[in-house]
Amino acid sequence: MATEQVEVTDFLQRHKPFSDLAAPELSHVASGVEIAYYKAGSPILTFGQDNTHWFVIRSGAVEVFRRDGELYNRLGEGNFFGELALMRNRPVRFPVVALEDTLVYLIDADTFNNLFDNDEQFADFVEVEDRSRLRESSPDKKDNNALLTVKVEKLIEQLPLILPPHTSVQDAALRMTEEGVSSLLISNEYLNDDTSSDDEPVIGIVTDVDIRSRLVANGLDLSTPVTDIMTTQLTIVQSNQYVFEAMMLMLKHKVTHLPVLRKSKPIGLISHQDILRYESQNSLFVVKSIFNAQNVDELAALKDEVQTCFSRMVDEDANSQMIGSAMAVIGRSFKQRLLELAEEEFGPPPIPYCFLALGSMARDEQLIVTDQDNALVLDNRFEPKLHDAYFNDLANFVCDGLDRCGYTYCKGGIMATNKKWRQPLKIWEQYFTQWIDNPTPETLLHSAIFFDLDGVWGKKVWADALNRLIRKKAFKNSRFLACMARNALLRTPPLGFFKDFVMETDGRQTNSINMKRRGTAPIADLIRVHALSVGAEGRNSFSRLNGVIDAKILPPGRGVDLRDALEFIAMVRIRHQAFDLEMKRVPDNDIEPEYLSDFERKNLRDAFQILSDAQKYMKYRYQPGRHL
Repeated sequence: MATEQVEVTDFLQRHKPFSDLAAPELSHVASGVEIAYYKAGSPILTFGQDNTHWFVIRSGAVEVFRRDGELYNRLGEGNFFGELALMRNRPVRFPVVALEDTLVYLIDADTFNNLFDNDEQFADFVEVEDRSRLRESSPDKKDNNALLTVKVEKLIEQLPLILPPHTSVQDAALRMTEEGVSSLLISNEYLNDDTSSDDEPVIGIVTDVDIRSRLVANGLDLSTPVTDIMTTQLTIVQSNQYVFEAMMLMLKHKVTHLPVLRKSKPIGLISHQDILRYESQNSLFVVKSIFNAQNVDELAALKDEVQTCFSRMVDEDANSQMIGSAMAVIGRSFKQRLLELAEEEFGPPPIPYCFLALGSMARDEQLIVTDQDNALVLDNRFEPKLHDAYFNDLANFVCDGLDRCGYTYCKGGIMATNKKWRQPLKIWEQYFTQWIDNPTPETLLHSAIFFDLDGVWGKKVWADALNRLIRKKAFKNSRFLACMARNALLRTPPLGFFKDFVMETDGRQTNSINMKRRGTAPIADLIRVHALSVGAEGRNSFSRLNGVIDAKILPPGRGVDLRDALEFIAMVRIRHQAFDLEMKRVPDNDIEPEYLSDFERKNLRDAFQILSDAQKYMKYRYQPGRHL
């Protein structure tokens, strides 16, 4: 064995996970190691590059950064990096820079993947390290600014209009009108077919303003060539630069349009209006547009903007809490604006009322695939003959409007249009008291929906009062909680005996898993039971879980594991819906595991196993008559 390989082997076998490898396997790994040296300050991995190696630090130190430049981690001798890109077969997301003069061992992707796929101990060790990074990679982006993280190419919606230099201004104007653009590029490449030409790819830009100020204002003829009025001192942005850099270029050079190049080829033109339009896709702008809408038609027209907002948040690596909360705020805003319009249509209400949001919207966990669950709480002076016609009209106006805005009718009839769910406060109090004191299979199903309630319009204090009633009646109520726990166990994670995925068998999807029915919903059900048992006040599952953890009713570490499992499962569901939107498909909750990476499948199995274990503990903890 060569001296160099002996040294590599000696080093590796002193560090995990190599120290657990069998001697022949370790020798095979060591024989393939390449060595690289990086001076302090030099980049080792850059954001977006393809990675073909796993890096093990032999000596020195490196810094790992988030893509926005924030320091994420420092690693030293024996530590490793680069595995995330290999496991997910994706470009590098965490750039790495040498903090000191650093020597690294490079292990090729095939060797790494072979170890990861065939050695459970190796995979578990690497994955634990990686999982901790995943845990840290998503939740702390609450102050994220999209302009700092989004690339210029994201703004490009069409190829640029490019014309040859001899084009007349009149012809250029006609082409701009035909294409519906406010600017175009002038290129010499139209004059020769030599693609290897050294000519500048773009020699000028012409905008609407140029035609007005340089041609019309100066009385020039329409046959004037575009080269006479074009701007030649071009400010150019590369497609992989960030949007904020483009904005800085515009401000610095006082221009409103930037040609976008990729590998010296023009691929687009962006304007300050494109940046403003992109910023307008955030949830605040969508909410503002909702409250500016003057009728249901204008509200319904915002459906695409809501989907764009959802996709954008996913692109920006927002976590599930941020996305769920933003979508819930948008959903509440639709309800509120529809209720305003309904009161304009039918006049002021004859008695006070409160419009309730139920289920995922109340929990701030709404996504893009959702139906509407709502109800009406009426003043106790309610008299059906005098008042019900008004509230029936109001409920139908709102529910029909929500359906047009993308919130489909509830197939179970949990809507204010259903007379049963349009009742005075005292009836709701009777409902909830009866459901808790004398639970039945039907009322347990209702409890799982109605006990996540939020007042969105009118006398919201009534919703608060109902929430207090639920907490008071359910707190340490062993009989009711045992029934709720049994009901929550009706939906189980899709794991088979050997921890393989169990696919849907309803005949519609045969190779998929419904991530709501088998993932997020069972976790939300489970957390609700625990939250009721300790009187936790939050409605959001993460908030409730924090209350449960504080109450110390779960075995050590299980609460944190459950939180990570919920986040991972929710993000798989969210990314799947965003991908459906990107592919112009109707989004749904059905993922096909075969299209997930090995890394995602393994983590998904682990997340489902955490849910399965948590359900077993819930079944053990909540039994009729058991002291809590």
